[in-house]
Amino acid sequence: MKRIITLCLAMNLLLGSALRADEGMWLLPLLKQIGFPEMKKLGVRLTAEQIYSINNSSLKDAIVIFGGGCTGELVSAEGLILTNHHCGYSSIQQHSSVEHDYLKDGFWAMSRSDELPTPGLAVYFLESFEDVTDSINAATAGTETETDRQAAAEKKIRELTAKYDGLKNIRATVSSFYAGNVYYLIVYRIYNDVRMVGAPPSSIGKFGGDTDNWMWPRHTGDFSMFRVYADKDGNPADYSPDNVPYKPKQHLKISIKGVQKNDFAMIMGYPGRTQRYMTSWEVDERMNISNANRIHIRGILLDLMKQDMEADRKVRIQYASKHAGISNYWKNSIGMNKALKRLKVYEKKQQEERDFTAWVNANEARKTKYGEALTLIEQAVADRAEYQKIKMYYNEAILNSEIVENAYIINRYVAQIKKDTSAESRSEMINDLKETTESFFKDYNKPTDLKITKALFKDFIENSDARYYPECFAQIDSLYNGDVNKFVDNLFATSIFCDKEKMEAYLENLDEETLAKDLASQIYSSLMKTSDGFRHLTQPINERYNKGRRLYESGLLEMNAGNKTMYPDANSTMRLTYGTVQDYYPADAVHYDYITTIDGVMQKEDADNLFEFEVPQRLKDLYKTKDYGIYAMKNGNLPIAFLSTNDITGGNSGSPVMNANGELTGLAFDGNWESMSGDICFEPNLQRCINVDIRYVLFIIDKYAGAKHLISEMTIVK
Repeated sequence: MKRIITLCLAMNLLLGSALRADEGMWLLPLLKQIGFPEMKKLGVRLTAEQIYSINNSSLKDAIVIFGGGCTGELVSAEGLILTNHHCGYSSIQQHSSVEHDYLKDGFWAMSRSDELPTPGLAVYFLESFEDVTDSINAATAGTETETDRQAAAEKKIRELTAKYDGLKNIRATVSSFYAGNVYYLIVYRIYNDVRMVGAPPSSIGKFGGDTDNWMWPRHTGDFSMFRVYADKDGNPADYSPDNVPYKPKQHLKISIKGVQKNDFAMIMGYPGRTQRYMTSWEVDERMNISNANRIHIRGILLDLMKQDMEADRKVRIQYASKHAGISNYWKNSIGMNKALKRLKVYEKKQQEERDFTAWVNANEARKTKYGEALTLIEQAVADRAEYQKIKMYYNEAILNSEIVENAYIINRYVAQIKKDTSAESRSEMINDLKETTESFFKDYNKPTDLKITKALFKDFIENSDARYYPECFAQIDSLYNGDVNKFVDNLFATSIFCDKEKMEAYLENLDEETLAKDLASQIYSSLMKTSDGFRHLTQPINERYNKGRRLYESGLLEMNAGNKTMYPDANSTMRLTYGTVQDYYPADAVHYDYITTIDGVMQKEDADNLFEFEVPQRLKDLYKTKDYGIYAMKNGNLPIAFLSTNDITGGNSGSPVMNANGELTGLAFDGNWESMSGDICFEPNLQRCINVDIRYVLFIIDKYAGAKHLISEMTIVK
C-alpha cells in the first residue's frame, strides 16, 4: 500500500494541469487519485469504487480478456458475453463447414443446448493487481549490467508467482511499466468452457472488409456472442454437459437511450501495445524496416490467398480467419506510415529528444544518471538494423509458409515429448500433438500453400543477404540450378508436413530419422540455428537498448513532473480510457459526423464487390419497412456506429463503451485511418475510436435473427 501511495503522489505531479480527458490508458488501481477528478468534470455519475474496487464487486468484474488478444464483457446474469465479430471470427470459422457456413450465414443458438462448445477458447477474469516494484528493485539493487539486472528481476518474479504454480485455472504474471521502472503482480482466473451463442453473417459482422478496415464512416455490425460455463459451484471447469452458465459478480446494464455529441464515454479493456515514448530512431526503424517489409511481404501473401479464396468456397472458409488476421496488421502498417509522415512524428520526437538533452545537461546529477540514455538507444537501433530486417523476413516470409510453420510447431512438440520422463505427461502431449495436427489440416489447402511458399521464398532470396539463408537453401543452386520452383515442388512432394496421412503415420512412432530427413524440418532447423547466432550477436545490442530505454523513461517521468501526462504504455493489462462522443475534421473543408446509420449500409452495397459489400436480403427487407422497433433514434433512423475520443489500441477490440452511468452504449472495434500513428503519438484533433452502437447490435439480435430470448436475459435501460 505504501508503494501505491508513493506512486500516486508521483503521478499526480506528472499530470498537473495538462491532463487531457481523451488521452491516456489509465491503471485502475490509481484511478481514484489520478484520473477520477477529470472524469467527474466530464460528467461521470459513478464513484471510483464502483468502477474499480479491490475488495468489492465493481465494473471491472464484468470485463474479461477474450481469447488471446481481445476484450469482452458480461451482459447478463447468465454468463452471456459480447465481443467483436472479428474477435470471435476464428471461433466462428472453427465451427464452419461447407454444410454449415456460419461465416456466410451467421449462427444463432435458439436454446442453451444449441450453444456450441469451442475448444481452445477461454476468458480471463482479473482477480488482483498488486504493486511489487519495491520487491523487484530490492532484488536488482547492486547489479552491474542490464543482463544481470534482468536475471535478478526474473528470479524475483518467479518467487512472487511461485505460490500460484500448479493452481488450475489461475494465471499469475508480473508486468513491467515505464520500461522496467514499475512492476505489478496480476492474477487472473481462467474459464475455458466458453460456447458460441450468436454471430451475424459476415455481410453484417465484417461489412466493408479490407476496404473499410480502419476507415470512417463505418457501417459494420462488428459483434458476436458467447457464454461462459462453470461447474455447479461457479468454478472454472473443463467442458462438460453438466456445467452451468456462469453467474458473474457483475454484468453491464445496456442503455438504448443512444449517444449524442459531447456525451461522456468510458472504455475498459485490455489494450495490447503502445510505444508513446519511442525515440526518433525507433520511429525511423518502425517505418522503414518493420512496416515497410511487412507491407511488401504480406501484400504478396494476401493477393495469392485471396485468389484461391474467391475461386473455391471450401478454401474461403479454411482461410477466412488467416486472411483477416494477416490483412489487419498489413493495412495498419500502411496507415501508420502515412500518418507518421503526415503528422511529422519523427520531427516531434527529435524535438522531445532535444528538450530531454537540455534538461539533462542543466544538472550534473542528471547528467550522471541519464546522460547516456539517448546515446544508448541511438547506437543500439543503428547496430541492430540489419538483424531487424532479416528477422522480419524470417517471420513474415519463411514462417508464413504453412508447411514450414507446421514443421516448426511439430518439431517443438516432439522435442518436449522426448525430454519428458513421465509416461502420463508424454501421453498427454502426444494427444495434444494429434489434436494440433487435426486442427492444422482442417484449415489447410496444399495447392494454396505451395503457391504462396514459392512466391515468399523467391522474395526472401531476392531481398536478403545470402549470409542469412537457411543452410538447406544451398540446394537451390547445387541441386536445382537456382530454380526456386523446383526446390519448393520437391519440398511439397516429399515432406510429411503437408500430407495428413503421412503426418498421422509419423505420429504413431515419432521416429527421429523421419523428422531429420524431412526438408521442411531442415528449413526449420537451419532457421533456428541462424536465429541462435543472431541472439548471440544481438545480446550486447539489446543490453544497451534496454538500459537506454529504462533510463530514458525514468528521466522523462522526472523531467515532466507537474506539466505533462505520463501514463504507462499499454501492455495487455486492464486499462480505463475516458473522453466524449465527438465528430472530427480529417482534412481541410472535410467534416465527419459522429454517427452513421443504416442508410449508409444501403448506399455502400456493391454488386461488383459482394466479398466486402453484400447486404443480406433480410436486412434490406427490414430497411424497406423501417421495422427498427425500440432501437431507432428519435428521427426514426437506425444507428450503426459512432465515434468517441477514447484512447485505444489493438486488444481493446470488443471493449465496452459506457456512458456516465456505466451502462453499455457500444463496442469499440477500430481506430480511424487519419490517426494510425496513435500507438506512437496521440493526436487529439484526429484520433477517434470507432464503436458499433449497441442499438444496432440489439436490433440484429432481435429483429434480424429473431433471438429475442437473448434480449430477455439482458438488463435493458430505456
